[in-house]
Amino acid sequence: MNPRLPVAAARLVVCRALLLPLLLQWPLAQALAATPPALPLDAAVGIATRQSRQVDAMTAQVRAARERTVAAGQRPDPVLKLGLNNLPIDGPDRFSVTRDFMTMRSVGLMQELTRADKRAARGARAERDVALAEAERRQAVAAVQRDAALAWLDRSFAESVREQLLGQIAQAGQQVQAAEVMYHSGRGSQADVYAARSEVEGLRDRLDEAERDIEVATARLARYVGDAANEPLGSRPAFVLPAWLAVDGAVALDALPDIAARREQEAAAVADAQVADAERQADWSVEVMYSQRGTAYSNMVSINLSVPLQWDRARRQDREHAATLARIDEARARREDAERAVQAELQSGQRAWRSHERRLRRHDEALLPLAEQRAAAALSAYAAGSGTLAAVFEARRNALQVHLDRLSIEADIARLWAQLNFLMPQPDGQALPRSTP
Repeated sequence: MNPRLPVAAARLVVCRALLLPLLLQWPLAQALAATPPALPLDAAVGIATRQSRQVDAMTAQVRAARERTVAAGQRPDPVLKLGLNNLPIDGPDRFSVTRDFMTMRSVGLMQELTRADKRAARGARAERDVALAEAERRQAVAAVQRDAALAWLDRSFAESVREQLLGQIAQAGQQVQAAEVMYHSGRGSQADVYAARSEVEGLRDRLDEAERDIEVATARLARYVGDAANEPLGSRPAFVLPAWLAVDGAVALDALPDIAARREQEAAAVADAQVADAERQADWSVEVMYSQRGTAYSNMVSINLSVPLQWDRARRQDREHAATLARIDEARARREDAERAVQAELQSGQRAWRSHERRLRRHDEALLPLAEQRAAAALSAYAAGSGTLAAVFEARRNALQVHLDRLSIEADIARLWAQLNFLMPQPDGQALPRSTP
């Protein structure tokens, strides 16, 4: 019997372990592509938008602001007055409401005459509240969509890492068998067996870490989509920069909810100043009162006019108006700072995007092919008897790490895409571009 046959058989086992996943990769990818996605990203974003209680709260806030606009421009309610005046409390007419000629039972009506310009300013201020509430609602929608997309992407990439590790564990298991065959045939060392087993356990440890990441991302996703988070995910969309980034910068910034909310806050501050300016003129009040006396005496009618005396206007009304003007400056400064921050975020995001694209091309064109060629060369050398099993392990570990590094770069692109894409809220149910299989 040829003593080298067990060695050849062992090497054949190793070759099968390394080559079989490569042979099955394309049919498996076709099968996965043919499987209809259970929870694509756009569906998850749509569910999150519809089910978000935060968005519901902001919707209620908009409704409340609209209701207040009706009341803001109205005059104050009239005041009904009832009185009993000049009632005797001693003497022969005490507690009598009819015998003393000065005793009167009165009913009156008072109305504050709010000026039209003041009511118009209050109404305009209430309209600004509606616009601000609507902008803040769009902010909430964008935040919910972004966070749901990030949770979906984190789980998707964690599952891709798990797939890579499962493939390596299957290969490493075959390598353990090959090392044991060689050791029992006297052509291999026990150290190779231990090294192969250690390789498997190390991969299983990394697999546990990937499973943990999947569970954490699923829990985060469940916050936004509920039980749908337990469904299989669909294929990832094509990650392209949003179209609105190609628009003129100022126009694009104005359309963003964060900037729109800042602009509405500034407009609300201007409206506050207009209300405070109108408040510098006092409102008069008119009162009509009918007073009834005893039957032996004449009844009376009184007409009163009330005028507030703004005797310290420079320290009160003018100061209030000056405070609102200062709040305009505050709101404008905050809006300009927010615009600069968003502009810097967009510019840095686009630069990071281009860097990630270059790195992806480098991995696809150089690093991945080189890693696979190195693994193939190590396998060929081992099959020819001129290489070691340890070199095969090292080459496969290197190839796995290069694949995981590429996944990490793609995940960075995906997260950056979510941050940029959902600066602008997406209409509910809008489909995202699909990636090509």
